[in-house]
Amino acid sequence: LADVVFSGALGLLPCLHQSLRGGSGPNNEKTNLWTIHNGRRTTTGCRPMSCWDTVADYGLRAIGIGLRGLPKTDFTLCQQVTLIGSGMIWNVYFGAISLFFGFFFAVSLALGKFSDRWWLRLPADWFVFIFRGSPLFIQLFFAYFLFLSLKKHYGFFDPFTAAWLGALIVLFCNTAAYSAAIFHGALLSIPKGDIEAADAYGLSGWTRFRKIVWPTMLRLGWPAYTNEAIFLFHATALVFLSAFPAWQQRGDALYYASYFADKTFNPFVPYPILGGYFILLTLLIIGFFSAINRRLNRHIPKEDYQKIRLRLNMFR
Repeated sequence: LADVVFSGALGLLPCLHQSLRGGSGPNNEKTNLWTIHNGRRTTTGCRPMSCWDTVADYGLRAIGIGLRGLPKTDFTLCQQVTLIGSGMIWNVYFGAISLFFGFFFAVSLALGKFSDRWWLRLPADWFVFIFRGSPLFIQLFFAYFLFLSLKKHYGFFDPFTAAWLGALIVLFCNTAAYSAAIFHGALLSIPKGDIEAADAYGLSGWTRFRKIVWPTMLRLGWPAYTNEAIFLFHATALVFLSAFPAWQQRGDALYYASYFADKTFNPFVPYPILGGYFILLTLLIIGFFSAINRRLNRHIPKEDYQKIRLRLNMFR
C-alpha cells in the first residue's frame, strides 16, 4: 500500500539518500543529477528539468555562454522560445551598432551630396547609388567572399570573415546610404525663410548649421529615419542566411528558428515565435524614436504637433 500511495516520495528516497551522504555514488564519485544527452540537459530521475533550467542553459548560448550542443530530439516550446530569444542578441547587436555609427556617416554623406564641390558630391552620390541600388542579400554575399579572398593573402582580414565584423560593416554601409538619402531630402526641404532669417541675424558657417540647419534637418527627416531603423533591424535576419557562417552554431534568431523548423518539420511554431520577437523589438524602436521626436519638436505647440503613431494599414 505504501508503494502505491507514496510511490512519488519513495522515488525521491535514492536522491535524498545520496544528498544526505554528500552526493557521492558507490565509487565515491560525486553524483550529478543532471546528464547531457544529445546536447540537452536531462535528469537522472530525481526531478524533471524545468523551463527555468532551459533558460539557464540556453539563454545566452548565442554568445557562447551555456551548453554547447543544441537539442536534437524532444523539442519543447520553452527550448524554442529561449534559443530564438538568445539569437535576438545578435540581431540587436547588428542593428544597434550599425545604426549608431551609420547615423554620423549618413549625415556626412548627406552634406556631401548637398555640397557644391564636385569632389565631395560625386563620391557621396556614387556611394549612395551603389548601396541603394543593390539588394542587401547580394551585398552580404559579395562581402563575405571578398573578405575570404583577401584573407588568403593578408591575415589582417581574418576577423572580417566573421559575422560580428564583416556583416556589421555591410549593414553599416547599407543603412548609411539609405539614411543619407533621407537626410539629403530633409536638407532640400528646409524652408528658405529659415536660412534668410539666419542670414539676417548674422549667422553663418558652423553657427548657422548648428542652430538652424542641423535641428531643422533632424525634425524633417526623423519620421522617415524611424522607418529606416525598423527596416535595418529586420534586415539583420539576413546575416547568417546569406553567407556568413554561424561559428559553433552561434547564430541569430532566424538561424535558430530555421534549425527548429528543419528538425521538427513544423515551421508554424518557431517562425511565429521569431515574428513575435521582432514585433516586440519594433515597438521598442518606435517608443525610443518617438521620445527623440518629441524632444526635437518640443518648441511646437501641442495642438500642432503630430506624434509618431503605430497605425495598421488594412489596405495598401
